[in-house]
Amino acid sequence: MSLTVEQVQQQIMTYLEATECNIIEKSPYHVTVKLSPQADRQLTNRPYYWGFVDRTGVDPETLSFTFVFEPDKYASIDHHSLHSASLANTANAATHPPQQDSILSRYFGFVPPVNRVGPGRIPREDVTYGSSRLQQIWAAARQEGACVYLFEQTSPLQRDTIFSAAYEPWLGVCFKVEMACDVKREELHFLGMSLVSGQIVTHFPDQLAGIELSPRLPENIHVIPASYALPAAAQELETELLTELALRDYSWAEEAKERQVNELAVLDVYYEDLLTEQDEENQMAIREQYEKRRQEMTWQFEPKVNISAITCGLFHLRSTH
Repeated sequence: MSLTVEQVQQQIMTYLEATECNIIEKSPYHVTVKLSPQADRQLTNRPYYWGFVDRTGVDPETLSFTFVFEPDKYASIDHHSLHSASLANTANAATHPPQQDSILSRYFGFVPPVNRVGPGRIPREDVTYGSSRLQQIWAAARQEGACVYLFEQTSPLQRDTIFSAAYEPWLGVCFKVEMACDVKREELHFLGMSLVSGQIVTHFPDQLAGIELSPRLPENIHVIPASYALPAAAQELETELLTELALRDYSWAEEAKERQVNELAVLDVYYEDLLTEQDEENQMAIREQYEKRRQEMTWQFEPKVNISAITCGLFHLRSTH
């Protein structure tokens, strides 16, 4: 599984926008951003600094970064961008006198980076598929977006009507299905269930497509009381997914078992003569190695289907009943 440059860029920009970061500069190959307090806490690993901010109540000074999605293409515009930034910084320095040092300068002896955005002062990081920074952003997004509580936003016309709109709560769960042996395949299944009618939708994103969602409670609506509790609805979705998976073709598992038998047979033949070693100490070491290799090979070729819920949410959508 891999992602294109465009997909990586889209995911990074979605994260930056969701955490309300300030975009300083953007091109198809990079983005320069001043992190919001939320993103700075998640990405910069500065627990002592944020502990100081929380204790003293001072305004936080967040860091800035240049995230590069295509290093080769970014290099071709890098010189021009730095030259422009240098001219802008020079002009800014001529028209704006230096500001007074903040409390952090007086106590810790450094100048906050927020007012120093000239060339060379913003760290650059290549954010490509497999990079540590991308993994960190994914981890932060998974943590923050593991559970959501959203409402479909109403139109201006609905806000001015006399009668309130009926909203129906839906439980949505995104499952990851991993089919693994010596090769691995992963699938995402996003299912939704109405907590009022019990209707199950196996492709829930299709139902959410085109709907503006927000954690803010809309005006002039009422939520229909749920007929299903959340644990019961979650069990229904899991049962629906297992029913769908039971209809799959699992010939790949049988083929994996055959490869497992053949590989173990080769391993047994290889160690057959070695296990007859006369030296008892050597024989114990060889047997230990043999048992370890056999366990590893058994685990590697053993067909497995693992299911996990990676994110879920309660979606309040306008009722069609």
